Amino acid sequence: MVYLSALWLPILLSAVLVFIASSIIHMVLQIHKNEYKKLPGEENLLEAMRKEGLARGEYMFPCAPSFKESGSPEMQEKYKRGPCGIMTVLPSGAPAMVKGLVLWFFYSVVISVFVAYIASRTLSAGTPYLSVFRITGAVAVLAYAVSYLPDYIWRGKPLGATFWHVFDGVVYGLLTAGVFGWLWPS
Repeated sequence: MVYLSALWLPILLSAVLVFIASSIIHMVLQIHKNEYKKLPGEENLLEAMRKEGLARGEYMFPCAPSFKESGSPEMQEKYKRGPCGIMTVLPSGAPAMVKGLVLWFFYSVVISVFVAYIASRTLSAGTPYLSVFRITGAVAVLAYAVSYLPDYIWRGKPLGATFWHVFDGVVYGLLTAGVFGWLWPS
């Protein structure tokens, strides 16, 4: 067994590498740049939402008041007429990039802590690189990549966008595994 305190360096270094890789993926490679489209008639829709006092939150449209009522002929007609969707409304103001980046880094640290915990309970000091890579990679890929699949399944996220997010997650998981394999205590 390896103590979690002995893994502080791979925890932090893997989080830093994931942060750098995500910055490269989003700012240099820009593989996610076409995921969002502008709404047709955006200004009219925004004005209507302002008039309704639309607050921050998750909205579904059309939205049945209950599961039972979702099967009513009226709701079925609304679904058929469309459009149907799920919308996230953010707070007004410029996007909080700094806050998002800080939270993303801490999220990566949390994932690395869980990777370290599982590896420290399943692997001993001196475990070969490839064995460490396999365990930590599996855990990290699960955390970073598989978490995007429910958005495709339940929220209607396009398959292409889901694919690229899963791809990112695999890259982050493999980077995490590489760091843990490299810095695993001997």
